[in-house]
Amino acid sequence: MNPVHDPVHDPVRIGLVSISDRASAGVYEDKGLPALKAWLGRALKNPVEWVERLIPDEREGISATLVELVDTAACDLVLTTGGTGPAPRDVTPEATLAVAHKVMPGFGEQMRQISLAFVPTAILSRQVAVIRGRALIVNLPGQPKAIAETLEGLPAATPPVPGIFAAVPYCIDLIGGPYLETDDAVCRAFRPKSAQRPARG
Repeated sequence: MNPVHDPVHDPVRIGLVSISDRASAGVYEDKGLPALKAWLGRALKNPVEWVERLIPDEREGISATLVELVDTAACDLVLTTGGTGPAPRDVTPEATLAVAHKVMPGFGEQMRQISLAFVPTAILSRQVAVIRGRALIVNLPGQPKAIAETLEGLPAATPPVPGIFAAVPYCIDLIGGPYLETDDAVCRAFRPKSAQRPARG
């Protein structure tokens, strides 16, 4: 579906990939894609074109899907959910690194730091983030609650802990993507003053 024309905000194409053997086989309903769309729909002011994929935990298939979303579908941002733990079938990080042009380790470090506020097993998570071409690819947790926590951070903590999405718009600026704008009530994006665009419209 094409985004609604918006003269004020840049359109953005976002790839969403839910990785699960059982959900992709129809054993149970996938909750990752709806959770990602719901949070991003609240956070972003930009008109969004969604490109969604529900696939099994197969390393080659995951890598091929990421390449297709970036190189063919021209997504500016790709978010994956699932397959980041230590179990034998958890291969999302390896599949993501296999298609990377640059690795962005800070995203994974911050996600684990946020999740440690809730569960000690956060250290078992292996999420990575990479750049391929002019797109940012980020692995997220598999549970809807954890997806929102890592994206949004801990705004009520003392001191507040920013979520990873606060850094996503500026990262996409730096690699030549569209100018993403967020609803500050959900997630306040950070940019240096020199990178901030004057308000339009």
